[in-house]
Amino acid sequence: MGTVIVKNVVKRKPGYLYYVDGKGNVCEARMSRGGKKKKASKKKKR
Repeated sequence: MGTVIVKNVVKRKPGYLYYVDGKGNVCEARMSRGGKKKKASKKKKR
């Protein structure tokens, strides 16, 4: 595992994944299912 050098440098957005690439840059990638809340499903009446 890595070590934390500096905290709270990047302002995070919900639904995005943040990582450090090979050059040491912080990258932001959109998550395919992240940041969204599930909708309430309607119950079927019989």
